[in-house]
Amino acid sequence: MEIRPILSALLRNKTGPILVAVQVALSLAILSNALYIVQDRQAMSARASGVANEEEVFGVQIRHLKALPHEASIASQRGEVATMRAVAGVTSVAQTSQMPLSRSGSYSGMATDRKQVNSVATASVYYVGDSLVKTLGLQLVEGRDFLPNETPEIDGATSKEAPKVAIITRALGAALWPDATSFIGKEVLHGTGAEANALRVVGVVEKLQTPNAAIGAKGEQSIIMPIRSSGDAAYGYTVRAEPGQLDRVIKETEAALRAASPEPIVVKTKTLSEYRQLRYRADMALAWMLVTVSVLLLLITASGIVGMASLWVTQRRKQIGVRRALGARRVDILRYFITENILITSAGIGAGVLLALGLNQLIVSKLEMARLPAGYLVGGSLIFWALGIIAVYGPAWRAASISPATATRTA
Repeated sequence: MEIRPILSALLRNKTGPILVAVQVALSLAILSNALYIVQDRQAMSARASGVANEEEVFGVQIRHLKALPHEASIASQRGEVATMRAVAGVTSVAQTSQMPLSRSGSYSGMATDRKQVNSVATASVYYVGDSLVKTLGLQLVEGRDFLPNETPEIDGATSKEAPKVAIITRALGAALWPDATSFIGKEVLHGTGAEANALRVVGVVEKLQTPNAAIGAKGEQSIIMPIRSSGDAAYGYTVRAEPGQLDRVIKETEAALRAASPEPIVVKTKTLSEYRQLRYRADMALAWMLVTVSVLLLLITASGIVGMASLWVTQRRKQIGVRRALGARRVDILRYFITENILITSAGIGAGVLLALGLNQLIVSKLEMARLPAGYLVGGSLIFWALGIIAVYGPAWRAASISPATATRTA
C-alpha cells in the first residue's frame, strides 16, 4: 500500500488528525514522566534503612511528670532498660534519642578542621546509652562498637562534658573525607570553630538512615555518639523483639514499664514498620494518584481515536463502497485505516517525546530526580502505537464490512 494517498487524504482534512496527534503527544509526555515518578517513589520507599529485620523493631517513648534530679534520672533510665530487657521475647534494648524514618530528630553540622568556617557535612545525631549497633542490627564494616567506659553519664543541665568517640555511617565518612579509604581513627568535629567537640571515629556502619530519610546520600549521613544524660522528663528507647513476637512484646513492655514505675508515666510505642509507612505515605499517595491519571489518560486517548475513526468511516462510506466495487478486499480497507492511524499516532509520538523531555527537565530541576531513562520513552511509544491499533481496529473492521451496494445506496 502506498503511503502518499493516505497522506494526501490527511492533509485535506487536517483538523481531526491534528487533534488526535496532539492528544497522543500530551498523553505520552505525561504518561512517561508519571510512570517514571511512580517507579522512583516505589524504589525510594523500599530503600534499606540499615536496620536488620525492621519488622522486629519498635520504639518506646517514656515521659515522666517532671524531670528528675541527675542521680535519680540516671537510675530511672537504667531501671527502664532493665525492665524492658526482662520482658520475655526482648532480645536487645538501647536508649536512644531518635529512630530512623521517624521524621523527628537531631541534625548537626560536622567539620574536619577547626579552621573551617562552614560545616563539611550535615549529619543526623543519634545519642545512645547502649549498643544501637546490636539493637538495630547495623552492619559494622570497620572498627568496633562502643566500650562500656566510653559512655559518659552527665548532668544535662550543668555539665559541659561530651562524648569522645563516635560511630559514623559510610556515607558520612565519604562526605567528610572524600579521598579516604578508611575512616577509623580520624577526628570529626561536632560543629565548627574552637568550641567544637572533637570525636574519634572508632566504628563505621554500612548504613543507618536519618529520621527524615532524605533522597540520596544525605539520607544516610548519620553519626552515633555514646552518652547518658539527665535533665529531661522524656526519654526514648529502641527495642528488638524475637521474630513473630512483636505485638505481644509491645503490650507486655508497656505493662511492665507502668508496673515498675513508682509514679504515673506516659508510655508510647511505635514500630519501625509504622514509621516507614508514615514516612512514605505522601510518596505512595502521589504514586497511586499518578497511576490513576495514567489510566484515565489512556482511556481518554483510546476514546478519542475510536471516536475520530468512527467519524471518518461515516464520512467515507461512499469512498469505501467505490473501492470495494473496484475490487478492494476487506483486508485492504482494514489495512488502510490502521496505516492511517499509525501515521497520525507516530506524529503524536514524535512530538510527545520532545514534550516529555521538556517536562522531565522541569521535574529534574524541581524534584531533584534523575533524567528520564530512554526506556520509558520507548515503552510509552510502544504503548501508544498498540493503543492506536487496538482503538482503530473496531471502526476499521466495520468500514471493511461495508458492501459496495449499501455504501452506494446510502451515500
